[in-house]
Amino acid sequence: MTKTILITGATDGIGLLTARKLAAEGHQVLLHGRSEAKLEAAAAEVGGTPQTYRADLSKMGEVTAMADAIRADHNRLDVLINNAGILKTAQTQTEAGRDIRFDVNTIAPYVLTRRLLPILPPEARVVNLSSAAQAPVEVAAMTDFRAMGDMDAYAQSKLAITIWSAEMAKSLPDGPAIIAVNPGSLLASKMVKEGFGVAGSDLNVGADVLIDAALGDRFAQASGRYFDNDSGQFAAPHGAASDPAQVRAVMQALADLAGPLGA
Repeated sequence: MTKTILITGATDGIGLLTARKLAAEGHQVLLHGRSEAKLEAAAAEVGGTPQTYRADLSKMGEVTAMADAIRADHNRLDVLINNAGILKTAQTQTEAGRDIRFDVNTIAPYVLTRRLLPILPPEARVVNLSSAAQAPVEVAAMTDFRAMGDMDAYAQSKLAITIWSAEMAKSLPDGPAIIAVNPGSLLASKMVKEGFGVAGSDLNVGADVLIDAALGDRFAQASGRYFDNDSGQFAAPHGAASDPAQVRAVMQALADLAGPLGA
């Protein structure tokens, strides 16, 4: 059965490869990117009739505008893959005065998911990109900019998205399913090349697990769970995700930051 699937960060890396594979299977693919030129190139590479949506995920106004455009074009979205992410960049402070890793990796997907809930049916799935790199969240650093190391900010942002995946799943017991996935460590993405200076391993490892999480039977009852593709199994995330105080603080900060934007 053909699905309508939105992939953020779909102009290169795992996102683009995932889009190519899904389009080849006959699914209707919606591509997000930050650059019109890259979106056009990605659409040509994906083939078929993908739709493209441009937004800078470090700007929440553009995130909500994109969600509204998607809702205007579609009355149903079967899968949302929150793939877009950032590790290293010259400008780490966003216009809103926050660290770009939190805005792009944690807050934007939270706002986008909430905004798209009206067109995500109970059987739909939201696949959130987590990471093996996770660290306890300094909530004050998530809400107000402070200078942080690239890896520290990235790891905190990935634990934060893993936390809200589990918490949003609890609030939606009838679906859609919300699943956090570490697609694999040091895959051959632009982020890995720029961040670690290594070529990385086969991107298919990551793309295939995202497709499995989006459509596969073993993820059908996995809402709220974290899948670690390095070990090939569902696993417990960083222990801080089980700390009630940490969870409450992260979720309150997200609610405050998103406000009416995510409604």
